[in-house]
Parts: sequence; C-alpha cells; structure tokens
Amino acid sequence: MNVTTLIANPNLMPLTLAEVNSVVEALENQGAYLLDVKWLQDEVACDIFFDRLTIDEAQRTLLYLLANVPFDAITQEAEGRQKKLLLSDMDSTIITCECIDELADYAGIKDKVSEITERAMNGELDFIAALNERVALLKDLPEATLQECYDSRVKLMPGAEVLVKTMAKHGATTVLISGGFTFFTSRVAKIAGFEHNIANVLGLADGKLTGVVKPPIIDKHAKEQTLFGFKDELRLERSQTLAVGDGANDLPMLLAAGLGVAYHAKPTVRAQAHHQINHCDLSALLYAQGYTHKDWACSI
Repeated sequence: MNVTTLIANPNLMPLTLAEVNSVVEALENQGAYLLDVKWLQDEVACDIFFDRLTIDEAQRTLLYLLANVPFDAITQEAEGRQKKLLLSDMDSTIITCECIDELADYAGIKDKVSEITERAMNGELDFIAALNERVALLKDLPEATLQECYDSRVKLMPGAEVLVKTMAKHGATTVLISGGFTFFTSRVAKIAGFEHNIANVLGLADGKLTGVVKPPIIDKHAKEQTLFGFKDELRLERSQTLAVGDGANDLPMLLAAGLGVAYHAKPTVRAQAHHQINHCDLSALLYAQGYTHKDWACSI
C-alpha cells in the first residue's frame, strides 16, 4: 500500500476537498485503486492511500497535476513512514540564511562570497575548493563577529523546531550536519532540539579567523557516510531514515535516505532528488510521516 500526502501552505492557498478529489481522480485514471482518504489537518494536509500504482507512476502524475498550484506532495510506502533517524542540513534548511555569506557581509564582500556559495550549492563548483576559497577571504575577521552574526542574522526556518522536537519525542535520533561551521551548528542544534551536530571547524588565532578550515572537511561524501554510520549504529533499515537539504552538497545524503527531501532546493537538487518540498515549511515533513497536530511536541 502506498500513500500520497498532499500538503498546502495555507498562507498561499488552502487545501480543499475539491483538490483532493481531483488528485484521487487523476491517480485512479492511471490505474490506482483507492483505499482510503484521511485528513491530517483541515485545509493543510491529507493522506490518500492506494495500491495498484507504483510510487514513480504516482509521482509523475502529481508532478504534472500540481505544476501550477502551491501544493506539495510526498508519495511513499505507507508502512514504516514514521522515521527513526533525521539528518538535516543547516544553512537555508534549518535556518533561513547562509552563515558564510552573512559573515562575508561583515567583511564587506558578501556579493563576492554569495556568488560562490550559490554556484557551489547548485553543483557548479567543487564544494571543498569553494569552501576553502570563501573562508580564505574571511581571514582576519574578528572572532567576536561570529557571535554577532549568530545573534543578528541566524533565524530558524519555519517548522524547524517542531519537526526536530516532534521526531525526537517519538523516538527518532536527530542529527544536524552541515558544510558550515561548528560555531553555528552547536547553537542552532540547541535551540532547534537536535541531539547531535556535525560541521567544519574554523581556524582561530589571536582573536581572529585564520582563513583556514581545519580538516577533515564535511562535504557531500561525509554527509552520506554519516547517514550510513548512524543507520548502522542504531541498527536501522534504510527505509527508517529521513534526510533533508537544499544544496548539491546534500544530494548523496538525500539519495541514500529512505525518504530524502529537497527543501526549497537549488534546481539541480530538485531535478535529482526523489522528493521535494517547494511551497510549505518544514512541518510538511511531519505530515509526510503521518503525524497530526496532536502528535506535535510544540507549536509553530
């Protein structure tokens, strides 16, 4: 049995029975046999259970049907949809900014660094080379700027805290893993509720950035291997894992997870990821797991 979860951003357009019925009809026209329809939240999220149609066939149908409406849809096997491991990227996923770009703003070079970041996140540049280049440009930035940047620029993405804390409440292990910096991940992990955080370490000396990142660097391969490492340590099946991110550095992790979701992602990531959220906030990943508001650990 498969399930398609339709999720709306109510600030853009509420989900109504008419839209749900149109999706049901489209799936049935492709050969699906409807088993059940269950609302998770009025006007926001609804599950459609079916069989006799593959996940890939259903996703192709939905991609066409929902192309011009602000709804997201996640299709997966119904069994085991509540995951036991969450791995998430940080910048532009759990938080609303790219920390390295904001640090560059204090150095007066945000435009230059942001351009490199954008190209690296879209997979146009080697991540490690791009990271080293950007960090080198921050050499001699005062260490105190890190805290100032965190205090004034770093904000949680809508739905981040409820996603992490709800999954933890229901027994999942939560890991924040970033190609950014431990200074930020340690603080973001604490306020969002992550159990673990993994990132790169900035070189510091005499109260200033040295312009160097201490090895080993957390790149796409490290993210993928971290997922496998936690999966094996916790004795989980691949199907019990969830990964979310927005950049090319996240792709191997997304493709390796049981449910890998490109979140408001770069074009190259959306094109390759099996699932994507383009309109809703991170609470969509709770609906995708079948959670309702009464299951949430906190409110948005």
